[in-house]
Amino acid sequence: MTQIPPADERIVIENAYVATVDAEDTEHARGHVVVAGNRIESVGAGPAPQWLEGVTRRINAEGHLLTPGLVNTHHHFYQWITRGLAQDNILFDWLVALYPTWARIDERLVHAAAQGSAAALLKSGCSTAMDHHYVFPQGAGDILGAEIEAVAELGMRFTATRGSMSRGRSDGGLPPDFAVEKTESILIASEAAVDRYHDASFGSMLHIAIAPCSPFSVTSELMAQAAELARRKGVRLHTHGSETAEEEQFCKELFGMGPTDYFESVGWLGEDVWMAHCVHMNDSDIAKFAETGTGVAHCPSSNARLAAGIARVPDMLKAGVPVGLGVDGTASNESGELGTELRNALLINRLGANRPDALTGRGALRLGTMGGARVLGRQAEIGSIEVGKLADLALWKVDGVLHSSIADPVAALTLGALPPLSLLLVNGRAVVEQGLLTTVNEDRIAKAAADAARELASRA
Repeated sequence: MTQIPPADERIVIENAYVATVDAEDTEHARGHVVVAGNRIESVGAGPAPQWLEGVTRRINAEGHLLTPGLVNTHHHFYQWITRGLAQDNILFDWLVALYPTWARIDERLVHAAAQGSAAALLKSGCSTAMDHHYVFPQGAGDILGAEIEAVAELGMRFTATRGSMSRGRSDGGLPPDFAVEKTESILIASEAAVDRYHDASFGSMLHIAIAPCSPFSVTSELMAQAAELARRKGVRLHTHGSETAEEEQFCKELFGMGPTDYFESVGWLGEDVWMAHCVHMNDSDIAKFAETGTGVAHCPSSNARLAAGIARVPDMLKAGVPVGLGVDGTASNESGELGTELRNALLINRLGANRPDALTGRGALRLGTMGGARVLGRQAEIGSIEVGKLADLALWKVDGVLHSSIADPVAALTLGALPPLSLLLVNGRAVVEQGLLTTVNEDRIAKAAADAARELASRA
């Protein structure tokens, strides 16, 4: 039996439809969850025990769906201040258009952008997020520290990555030369980030991963050395992979092989690795990901926005590939919400003839919760509502005008409009109440982000 540390304060949520997303997909049509400190102490059918001591809050969740907090597995927070640009471009053209602007960011602008991105995630039910930051202009200050501080102020569980670009145009890459770093500097900065910030303890609010950007923006030398560094330090690895047909052609021309074989050649397949997008994967690629436990961050809205294609998520899941959901950067998914990706993943993966059950509503919910937790290596802590796990919980109102006639509360979330978020707990702490952030003033975040967007545009 899981041991729960003693706690002086308890939150009781009862009369909710509880979708636990545990291994058996247990659901309670009228259930309860008891939170003790930052852990889930009890979950079950019917009301919570009345004799509980130290109850500081008892919530009657009639008309609500209770799920695990959502888990975002791929994002670029800094892009919050470059939304709405290059609206009709494929990935490579979109990147070429935006790299010169992104290369002029600094820590102050990144702080504002990170708070905008994190706020959008929290307000859409996301309790754990990752960010893939790879643009570090010279003289721009402590960019990674700025975003870590910004997210901590909002109370979100976070996996920050020290990303990088080392292959500029003169070396056959896509970024302009002034936007890239030297391999030695990247490795030194990456190790320093792990040493300074990474907390591997149970319940940690902050993990660090190492994340060279993509095959077309970093060298093979950096990929191989980054993998060695991450494994020596015991942290995870992340990059973009197989996102577009153009990327596949780039890899074949430069390396003489497709993206998956290239990743294998530089030590980038394994249970400690996850890739963003993975749209253009053949049967052999999927088999290698499944055999090695390599994870995938599925970003349906961004893939559609950039016309990248439809990832073979049902085939990946059938093969046993770990798959989670990602928003991706908000310059290619302007909503910035993770909650809406549940519905988009479900619908996009049904496209084609006779595919009505290619992905179910509960399958989409699992992608956004336990799937994401597994991809980030945190499945023992988050992703499902089970005794002993961390109290990251989302309470959705499904009895309002947009949802009251939907027969299935889970379908209200995964097929209907995104329901109002009545409560989001992260680590047992309320960070969203009745759709509003509790930790930082939203108007302040909005103004800072708008000011930062205008300033960055003027620099470009």
